[in-house]
Amino acid sequence: MIDAKLLPTANLLRRLAALIYDAFLLFAITLAYGLLLVLIKVIFNGTQGLEEVQPGPILQWLSFGGWLLALGSYYFICWRKQGQTLGMKSWRLRLQQADGSLASPEQCIKRSILATLSLGALGIGYLWCLVPPAKVCLHDILSGTQVVLLPPTK
Repeated sequence: MIDAKLLPTANLLRRLAALIYDAFLLFAITLAYGLLLVLIKVIFNGTQGLEEVQPGPILQWLSFGGWLLALGSYYFICWRKQGQTLGMKSWRLRLQQADGSLASPEQCIKRSILATLSLGALGIGYLWCLVPPAKVCLHDILSGTQVVLLPPTK
């Protein structure tokens, strides 16, 4: 058994590759969420004039918030259950605390928000990974977590 504290930090290329894998799953979650919204709209308004009924700004913001919650929940559930999303599992990455234990619920929430902001700010938080000596992303530092590279399985 390998000590989880001694595993090397994941590099930027592996992190981005895992993010691309996860993007496909996030797209599927987005489609499912959109279908749910359409079904709710049909239940309340019927099928007549489905295209004509426009939700107000409050419902639009609630829908947007629900979508963000659905996407964040994917990461939260995966990170809390085993420390890996499907993309991270494919690229042998694991999210953990410095002592090797799984990230806490607070860390998962903080990390999912900060990682989104890091990516949205032209990837600055991810490019932080290229700065020596730590070679960790900005959201790793701010959330108190680390992404490590797991050894190959036999």
